[in-house]
This record gives sequence, C-alpha cells and structure tokens, in this order.
Amino acid sequence: MSLSLYCDLMSQPSRALYILLKSIKCNFEPKFVHLRKAEHYSEEFSAINRFQKVPVIDHNGFILTESVAILKYLSRENIIPESLYPKESKLQARVEEFLEWQHAGIRLHCAMYFRVKYLDPILFNKTLEPRSLAGYESRMENALTEFDTKWLGRGTDFIVAGDKPTVADLLAACELEQPRMAGYDPAKFKNISVWWSKVRDHFNPYYDEGHVIINKVIKKQSKVVSKV
Repeated sequence: MSLSLYCDLMSQPSRALYILLKSIKCNFEPKFVHLRKAEHYSEEFSAINRFQKVPVIDHNGFILTESVAILKYLSRENIIPESLYPKESKLQARVEEFLEWQHAGIRLHCAMYFRVKYLDPILFNKTLEPRSLAGYESRMENALTEFDTKWLGRGTDFIVAGDKPTVADLLAACELEQPRMAGYDPAKFKNISVWWSKVRDHFNPYYDEGHVIINKVIKKQSKVVSKV
C-alpha cells in the first residue's frame, strides 16, 4: 500500500489526519505543504489539488481532498480501525452526524476568530477594531457553549457514547487548539476541559507531536503578552 498525506500542521484537519495515521501505526508518507510560504499555490501542488488546500491524500494513485471525505474513505478501505470509526450503522451515523455538524458548528467560528485576531495582523498588518473582534469572540463562545452542553456533558466521556474516543473527538480537539494561538483557551468550559484532556491522553504521544508547531506559537505569544 502506498499512502501519502499532503498537510501542514498549522491546519486543523491536517493535524487530525496526521495524528490519526500516526496513532494507528499506518505506513504513510507525510508530505508537508507550507501554507505560510504559499506552497499550496504552486503549480506542482495545484496539479494535485485544484482547490489548492490541505489536507489531501494520495492512496495508490487515488487522490482525494476534504478531511471528512478522506476519513470516510479510509474507514471504507479498512485503514482506520473500527474502534475509531465504527462500522455498526447507528454508531457510524452518530460519528458522521458530528462530522457534518462541526464544519459550521465549531470550525467556522474558531477558525475565523484565529484568523482575525492572530493571522490577519501578521499577514496583512490588519487589526480589527475592538467591537468587531468582540463579535467574532462572542460567536465563537456561543459555538463553544453549544459544543460543551449539547455534544459533551451528556453523561458520556466522549462525543459518541462509549469509553473511547472516535475520529469525531480527534477532529474536534484539533479545531479547538486553533484559538489558543490567538490567546483564547476553550478549556475554560468545564466539559470541554475534562474531555479535551482525555482525548489528548488517548492520542499521545502523537497528539503532542502533531501540535508541536502551534504549541511553540502559543508559548511565544504568551511571552509577548506577559511583556506588555
């Protein structure tokens, strides 16, 4: 089997797939595409993914984009074990229910807050006025509240009932890491804090490996803030 993962560890779904494949001991080749160097716009990468985004997989010559589509495909190909992506119809439906929800449910709001608070000032020297920034933060907090109360805190340890996480938990955990680079820690939510720690523990040491870059950014940002 030949499997390549085109990714950048600054990308939330890229991290999720990288951590997943590492944790299941999959024999794959990570091919890093550096977004900050605009490598995703190169002619070479555009020939692989016409949408110029990561992640992308190449499985024996079959190229596939979009993280959720990739997860479903890897499950059907029996690359992801059933413990992480159930085969049983109803459990699988519960996992996919979350995968469909998370795009607009948490990804949109966490990613936009990260972009306007952290990324835009660096890339475009563009700083949002406090009122507008507060609006992004408020929408993100509403999304986190919904996740904290309607997906977690229902008497189960993880998103789908059971004592072990699934790909749904890993994808969500990686999304929630993003606003930490902008100085916001979703662990302030009680259910998220407990659940997050369990997800990290389950996927370590690969969870920490997949987040080594953003943890360096967070550490650097905290030093800057402490000097202000």
